[in-house]
Amino acid sequence: MPPPNRRARAPLRAGSGTEACVESGTEPCAVSRTAIASGRVALFFAVMYERSSVAELAESLRSELNRYPLGGKLPSSRALVERFRVSPVTVSRALAQLAAEGLVVTRPGAGAFRAQPRTPAPAPGDTSWQAVALSAEGTGEVVPRSVDASGVLVTLAAPPAGVIELHSGYLHSVLQPERAMAAALARAGRRPGVWGRPPVEGLPELRDWFAREIGGAVGAADVLVTAGGQSALTTALRALAPPGAPILVESPTYPGLLAIARASGCRPVPVPVDAHGVRPELLAEAFEATGARVFVCQPLFQNPTGAVLSDERRGEVLRIARAAGAFVVEDDYARALAHEDAGPLPATLAAEDTDGVVVHVRSLTKVTSPSLRVGALAARGPVLDRLRAIQVVDSFFVPRPLQEAALELVGAPAWPRHLKVVAAELRHRRDVLAGALRRELPSLEVPQLPRGGYQLWARPGSGDDAAFVAAALRAGVAVAPGRPYFCAEPPGPFVRLSFAGVPGAGELTEAVRRLRSALGGAPGGGAAGEA
Repeated sequence: MPPPNRRARAPLRAGSGTEACVESGTEPCAVSRTAIASGRVALFFAVMYERSSVAELAESLRSELNRYPLGGKLPSSRALVERFRVSPVTVSRALAQLAAEGLVVTRPGAGAFRAQPRTPAPAPGDTSWQAVALSAEGTGEVVPRSVDASGVLVTLAAPPAGVIELHSGYLHSVLQPERAMAAALARAGRRPGVWGRPPVEGLPELRDWFAREIGGAVGAADVLVTAGGQSALTTALRALAPPGAPILVESPTYPGLLAIARASGCRPVPVPVDAHGVRPELLAEAFEATGARVFVCQPLFQNPTGAVLSDERRGEVLRIARAAGAFVVEDDYARALAHEDAGPLPATLAAEDTDGVVVHVRSLTKVTSPSLRVGALAARGPVLDRLRAIQVVDSFFVPRPLQEAALELVGAPAWPRHLKVVAAELRHRRDVLAGALRRELPSLEVPQLPRGGYQLWARPGSGDDAAFVAAALRAGVAVAPGRPYFCAEPPGPFVRLSFAGVPGAGELTEAVRRLRSALGGAPGGGAAGEA
């Protein structure tokens, strides 16, 4: 039987933690970190409590279904609310869960009924013939039909219950502007023509907003709205490089980019990165040796190293690419993830480009929600027509309701407040994780402490990233192995530790404690990395 104070606990979720700062108008710098943290904890446990309430009610109803005949009606929602002392929302979600399992059927205005048993699935046929069909390559076929998505799936996979997620590539729900997004979606739904077909290039107002964010001479006419950053990168590579062509990439780099390149039949060629970004002399040598016409880079808070391309190298990169007759694809994924102590950010490469060398990629997804898949491609010159054509063939356009909601979100007063809260929290989490590693696992070297992004790039003292990942998972911590971030042989073992996908800083210290126990670390010793 649910506890008698269930209703009294439910209001914890509204207006607590990050959302309270974002929605109330309170400047984050004026709110103590203790208050923010305690609010976030309250929000997290309220969400967890609501989820457990739904699960408990669904299990209770599931165990009682045999009391009703097939097609028989279950008690009304009001009766369930009174009997189990839960909210109407909890009843609705529990019934929806049973409906999804095929156990009940809900009929608007009539109620919920026990469902008829499902027809047994037919015996599976013989699909072994597909092994031949899928592996038989045609003569001269360049583009492979199999795609290795393992490097991407590592960061998308949900770990077992109880495992602390240090492998995620997205903000935890307590850091997402959920109430602001819900309000934006509601306002967007009331806009005239919201379900109509949008321009294939995207809504003019949203294109204009992206252009202003990118800066320089980039205008709304140079921008295409895309379904997130991954889609934008896919379109860019398909437009700029034919199958079989080499593509220069930073080493290490984002595994999703390597997967896109290989799925397109292109050959990624590594150009090493150091603490100041890609090394220009090696970039020039790579262009000369390969004849490549594309270089993909992340000049700001590079994933996974966190490096920022230095002022001295920015002009060199553009000059080298222009001399090679090549494009630079600038993946500016982390500009909205700058930490509170990042200081003034450098302009985009696109803003400094005068000759149409740069194709710029931007996305709202990382700083909002994995499901708000709205991004942008920006380019100048004839290449824009090719980018537009490929996007139209692939997806026609980004759904208008999503574009309208994104436009409402970035134009709301809550938006800059959300960015400030995220900047403060990411800095705090970075410092907590780095400090815990210095104390508990000094053998785990962190060469660079980033001032943006959501990860630490670390070198295990054991010299084996696969063994580190396996031991971490056994201890209840999911981390990302470093090998998928290299398209050639890595210079050494690395792991990526994300601090964005957990409810709070407490989970970070607990994760390091588990890692120390699993790996046999001891306090003291060398530092885990400095800025």
